[in-house]
Amino acid sequence: MKASVVWLKRDLRLEDHQPLCEALDSERPLVLLYCFEPMLLEDQRYSERHWRFVTQSLQCMNRSLRANNIRIMVLQADMVSALEALHDEIGIAAVYSHEETGVDLTYQRDIEVAAWLDKNGIAWHEHPSNGIERGRSNRSGWNQRWQTVMESSLAQPQWRALEAPWPVPGDRLDRLLLREPPASWLEPDRNFQGGGPAAAQACLDSFFGHRGEAYARSVSSPDLSRTHCSRLSPYLAWGNLSIRQVYQALEKCRHRYHWERAMQAFESRLHWHCHFIQKFESECRMEFEDINRGFLDMPRPTNASAQAAWRSGHTGYPLIDASMRCLQHTGYINFRSRAMLVSFFCHHLWQHWRDAANHLASLFLDFEPGIHYAQLQMQAGVTGTNTVRIYNPVKQSMEHDPDAAFILEWVPELRGYPEHLQHTPWEANPMEKMMLPEGYPEPIVNCSETYGLARDRLWAMKDSEYVQLEAERILNRHVQRQSRSQHPARQWRVR
Repeated sequence: MKASVVWLKRDLRLEDHQPLCEALDSERPLVLLYCFEPMLLEDQRYSERHWRFVTQSLQCMNRSLRANNIRIMVLQADMVSALEALHDEIGIAAVYSHEETGVDLTYQRDIEVAAWLDKNGIAWHEHPSNGIERGRSNRSGWNQRWQTVMESSLAQPQWRALEAPWPVPGDRLDRLLLREPPASWLEPDRNFQGGGPAAAQACLDSFFGHRGEAYARSVSSPDLSRTHCSRLSPYLAWGNLSIRQVYQALEKCRHRYHWERAMQAFESRLHWHCHFIQKFESECRMEFEDINRGFLDMPRPTNASAQAAWRSGHTGYPLIDASMRCLQHTGYINFRSRAMLVSFFCHHLWQHWRDAANHLASLFLDFEPGIHYAQLQMQAGVTGTNTVRIYNPVKQSMEHDPDAAFILEWVPELRGYPEHLQHTPWEANPMEKMMLPEGYPEPIVNCSETYGLARDRLWAMKDSEYVQLEAERILNRHVQRQSRSQHPARQWRVR
């Protein structure tokens, strides 16, 4: 009998999984398939930290699957080659998967897969993920639809006795099996969150159990956020949990404590998470160019040395450098720090957001394409619809890391500096400079000057007729208009 193949991508879990439910209901032999695809292994946006997380997720799932006498078939191959080998040796009756809002590489891959399946008369059953709707031309009714999805029952697989659940691979499949991942994927790194549904559930439980109480008042702190933010983002990005699972866990506990302000703040972020992915799903060209075409001709000359200083965490601005170094070593910084890094790169260094995209993606353990590109453009100020925030790194540092605890953890060169210089080391007088340890660089730009330049440039562009026309087009496509109280294109804020 031919098999039902569940193609796992960014949905590495065994609960709330509609494709798995349907494949089990088909009562055919079951193959759970994950492919490490060469095109993604070679892509600059993905790095060892991502593949370690995926490997940990697959290992965790396999431990859970032992009771059902099945394990995941892990191949290293392009997807069409994997399907050809499976079909040749086992026979495929149907493929089941979630829709993926991914990068252009995975979109083109899906086109090739669809063509191959169609040619071979194999049905492909794709299911929406996390309330994202494919083919939408506007947001009319989207908020209500998302709410309905979040409140609907979880798609829980009903396991049964499986006949011949693990096919014996022939020569062709055998050559594609990834029996032993690279050692670096197998070696745990305690600086990073571990992958897998079990780790995801433990993180969820600890957040709703005690960490979340201080969520609202800690979310902007680069230090406190590491404890009191949910830290669920990598588990959502790689699908160890669905948004619906998190939403329903929130609803179960939100009245248990007096945490209403914190839980409301957290719930809004679940909604925004999907809002940005839906935006990317509806206009995926933002992977390559400004969503507001009015900014396409804005000159942004490349400064290679400034970009290198930013990437390595040696800009001379302590909070910028601490944030980048923390991200390098842990795969995580809070939202405000991410926004500040992008603002510094795009506004103070006046570099194109595209030049930051791959580097940041490779560092974010929770790299989610649908959020990544939309957020890059929003923080770069090239949407024409959002508040333009030009972050002042000194102001941010003094407000959100007043004791410089985060800075001193990640920029040890400043530990010998007196307190009044830990946020602004360049202000040391000649006598102080003689006594201070060497090694920390001077600022690569003067943010007081670059702020004014960026503001004037962006304001001049923002007032252009083309930018305004594009802003209206974007709002009509991506915003449920009746919910807006004012035109966002007129909002500005200095941070």
